[in-house]
Formats: sequence, C-alpha cells, structure tokens
Amino acid sequence: MKTILVTGGAGFIGSNLVAQLLERKTHHVVVCDTFGSSDKWRNLAKHSVFEIISPGQMFEWLEINRQQIEMIFHVGAISSTVEKDIDLLIQHNFALSLKVWRWAAARNVRLLYTSSASVYGDGGQGFDDVLDSEHMAKFRPLSGYGWSKQMFDIHVASAHARGESPKPQWVGIRIFNAYGPNEYHKDDQRSVMSKMATQVVQSAAVRLFRSSNPQYKDGEQKRDVLYVKDCVRVMLWFLDHPEVSGLFNVGTGQASTFNDMAKALFKAVGREPSIHYFDMPDYLASNYQYFTEANITRLRDAGYKDNFSSLEEGVQDYVKNYLIKPDPYL
Repeated sequence: MKTILVTGGAGFIGSNLVAQLLERKTHHVVVCDTFGSSDKWRNLAKHSVFEIISPGQMFEWLEINRQQIEMIFHVGAISSTVEKDIDLLIQHNFALSLKVWRWAAARNVRLLYTSSASVYGDGGQGFDDVLDSEHMAKFRPLSGYGWSKQMFDIHVASAHARGESPKPQWVGIRIFNAYGPNEYHKDDQRSVMSKMATQVVQSAAVRLFRSSNPQYKDGEQKRDVLYVKDCVRVMLWFLDHPEVSGLFNVGTGQASTFNDMAKALFKAVGREPSIHYFDMPDYLASNYQYFTEANITRLRDAGYKDNFSSLEEGVQDYVKNYLIKPDPYL
C-alpha cells in the first residue's frame, strides 16, 4: 500500500483531509505536525493514522520512504494573519515550502500545496489565479502571512516556467475563507464563521465589526466562505487526477455578506437573528479585507464539476453535526 504524507495534518484543513483519506482505505496516511500543549491532538483522536512525525524528522523520513510515497499534501504553515514575526513566517511558509517543492521536483513525487486568498490583498488587482510571476507580483497582500504565501506562489510560477516542477503532478490551491469542524484550537485565529457560530450556539448575539469603508454598510462586508468539506473534496479530486497540474483558486465563486452568514447560523439553531456591531480595532483597520470572491473558472476548465455547498447547506451541517454535539470534532 502506498503512502500519503500530510504536513499540518493535525490542523484545521489538514485533519479534515486526513479523515477523508482514511475513509478511503487506499493509502497509509502519515501526519507531519507539532502539537505543543494545545488541544490540537483532538483533531486526530478519532483517526488511526499510520505514523506521526515532527517537522524536524520530515526530510529524513521522506528519504527513507521515498519509494512508497504516492503524494505529499503540504498543508502545514503558520496561518495567523496577525503574526508579526516576519522571519518566522518566511522560515515556515516560504523556506520550508521551497525545500518541500525542490525535494518533490528532484524525485518526481506528486505534490499539492496550499496557498491562500490573502495573496490578493484588498482585491484591487482582481482574484484571478493566473500562473504568471509578473501578474502575481502586482498583488498587494495586507499581512505578512499573505506576503509569505505570495512569495512562494511567485517562486512556483517561475520554477514551472523553467521546467523545474514536480512530475507527474504539482498543484497549488489558493483557499478562500474556509470554515468548519476542527478549527477550535486556533482560538482568535478561527474563521469569522467559526467565531459567529460559537456565539450563536451559546445563545448570544453575533458581534460584527462596523464598516470603516463607505462602500460597505455595517455587516455588508463580503467573503467567499468555503465549507472545509468542499475544500477537501477538491483536494481529493486532484489526488484522483494526476494528469492535472497548476495553480487554482478554491472557493465557491459566490461572496456572502457577514449579515447573511449570521442569519444562516441563527436559522440553523432556530433563533431570530440578533446582531450587534462594534468598532474595528485600529491594528486591523488597515489590513482588513472587505471583499473576497474566487474566480474558479480555471478549476472548472480543469474538469472539476462538483457543486459547492451553499451557505445554508454548509452552515446546517457544521452546526447540527458538530457544534451542538457534546463532541464537536470530526
């Protein structure tokens, strides 16, 4: 049986991917991650992975097991959009990713890595996943996190143009605003949807930032919110289609307002909406995305035909099958 390595496999998206890979029973699944003293281990507690290795062990492990590796899903990263230690972001989100890329390219191992919609910044240059380093360089990310992801995407585009890509397949996916089970360990860095859902389930009012942008009324800020199960479905589609390579946006292609998100959550628990608005902290105001919406034309053209969950469908599953359960983990 071949092996799949998932870096960041105990995190939010990684653990959802691991769960679905294990359901298939087609591969040994190995997780590379760190745990510390958080509850992140609970994301894997229901899933019998083949091995767990630390990032410091990864490249030694890869060399030992290279003949058995079917694919690397490189999901691991520092995902905090407010991380101020730029050296740390470069080390984890750029330098380590670059090392994984070069290892896979030198040994012809399939690779999928996760990028982020944060590379697009305020969206002034659009949300098009064009595989061109000059086009990508025009983006203006609003955070060090977004910049670290942009740098790696630019490197990938340049390496691909030079013929230095992993073969037979490499994939980069720019994930838009994902939400769903197993975000709990991220605390204040959970998705907006997760924070709102917690408030609704606890019978509180939803608290949303007032808009500081005259183009948007309070609560009318818009995000392309993606249920994590749909994100994983796309990742598994690439596993099943080794002939498809490239950089792709992964979102629903339809932005929703924060007010609509809140209303969907209240509907899921059978309560009337209660929304309070408060001022945005100064440190966020200059780095705030008011609008995101994935252009998924290239993903569709590549052959991905499955529908994405509507806002109401994703919220219903998230709330009823996880958040209101005694054990909310996937």
